[in-house]
Amino acid sequence: MRKFPLILIFSLVAIAAGGWNIKEKYKGPKTPTTDTSWHPDILPDYEARYVNQGEAFDGPCRSTIVRKLNPKKSHKAFLYIHGFNDYFFQGEMGQRFVDSGFNFYAVDLRRYGRSKEPWQYPYNIRKQEEYFADIDSALSQIRRDGNTDITLGGHSTGGLTVSLFGAVRGKDVGVDRIVTDSPFLEWNFSSFMRNIAIPVVGFYGKMFKNTKVPQGHCDGYAYSLLKEYYGEWEYNTDWKMTYSPPVTTSWINAINSAQSKLMKKRKNITVPILVMHSSRKIDGCNYTPEFQTGDAVLDPFMLQKQGEKLGSVREVCAIDSGLHDLILSKEKARNAAYDTMFSFIRRY
Repeated sequence: MRKFPLILIFSLVAIAAGGWNIKEKYKGPKTPTTDTSWHPDILPDYEARYVNQGEAFDGPCRSTIVRKLNPKKSHKAFLYIHGFNDYFFQGEMGQRFVDSGFNFYAVDLRRYGRSKEPWQYPYNIRKQEEYFADIDSALSQIRRDGNTDITLGGHSTGGLTVSLFGAVRGKDVGVDRIVTDSPFLEWNFSSFMRNIAIPVVGFYGKMFKNTKVPQGHCDGYAYSLLKEYYGEWEYNTDWKMTYSPPVTTSWINAINSAQSKLMKKRKNITVPILVMHSSRKIDGCNYTPEFQTGDAVLDPFMLQKQGEKLGSVREVCAIDSGLHDLILSKEKARNAAYDTMFSFIRRY
């Protein structure tokens, strides 16, 4: 989550509620998805299927399960939940898990990537718990596929979601362990912003849910990822945008509320949890080579502090020179992240 100017916090009351920050608002029919059969995915050697998640605040919604099954029979599965302004495109990740004896699954959450419907504002949410249904659907599929040892993983806002999932569900979480990659456990803001300004915006978001808050026009993180610039990766920039779109005040309230609820219920996490983060924080907006050496989105030191409060069996560790999404880091750092994940899974 990139920083947005403080002035925007206090100018929200002057912004009209509602409005779409796209060229044209959708005016067609809202037809729910009914085709839930498996089909070849956009990623080679993966398959996907939609899950009809019923009626949401903005109409019918769906999630998408993506999977890559191990050709050798396995009862172990890893389920991956992406972050904000994101979707599952990390084919290398799934292959690494398959090569290590797992069945691999990922979810494109409602309003993201494969799952986004034309009438939906991207990434919008009222409560973080709305994503629990998307996770439950994937876990049901994983169990139907014969898996009995399940690891639930998440990156950034996905890391917050899976941690909250563990805290709310407690002993009924239905997975054996939780793995997080730079989980969004705290805002990358000053104490004043975290404790006063953000809660004010969150309260405003309860009443005027669709008010938009612009993000900074920053390219540093995206340029550090995209192969066409300075990174190693190719992905759909309509789904994972180079410049983060405006977020709604209800999204801000959902994140803030989820962080607070997680800390209140943190001791309810009954399964082992891994919190990985970068070894250094990167400040700035536009790309410099330094963006390849640390987290340009969240503050790793805040993640360390909050991560050490989660559950009773935990590991919190820094990946040297890792990017915000550790598995998209340079080879040495991402190998360290994979080694850390697999070692954690073996121990617990």
